[in-house]
Amino acid sequence: MSTYSTIKKYRSAILVYLTHKMALPILKLIRKPVVFPYSTDQLKQLPENTMGHDLAIFLEVKKLDLLPYYAKHDIKHILLGYDTTDDGEVCLQCFMLGNRHVSFPVMATVLYGFVTMPEYWSLFRKAFKRGRACPPIENWKWFEILTERTIDLKNMIS
Repeated sequence: MSTYSTIKKYRSAILVYLTHKMALPILKLIRKPVVFPYSTDQLKQLPENTMGHDLAIFLEVKKLDLLPYYAKHDIKHILLGYDTTDDGEVCLQCFMLGNRHVSFPVMATVLYGFVTMPEYWSLFRKAFKRGRACPPIENWKWFEILTERTIDLKNMIS
């Protein structure tokens, strides 16, 4: 295994640890619990091409579980088109920072990405600028848009 591959492997493991083992438990403590209104099976029953149906397919394709505290985050992956790769995660958070959403998870992920992933700086900058140019999405009613057509939602921010 090359040095770069080894670095990427450990960098990814640290990012997963920081987000899933540290940030998620902290968020559960400090954020008011939000009851996610659907199960994965219920999402699959929504009409095709709606955000909810697309969320169910996204989770299935990515082999991810529906996590109530991460559902909004996963919706953003679909809406913004950033993959669940390490650079995709940081791009999503750079978009959010550019979109004027400042929070601990956003700042920590962006900082981590800039410190450990210099080869993606141009992508991060592009995501930040895209977020800056888009209308604010921070206050969207994330669980209410699940029945909306995904393409219509994407068009609202492009």
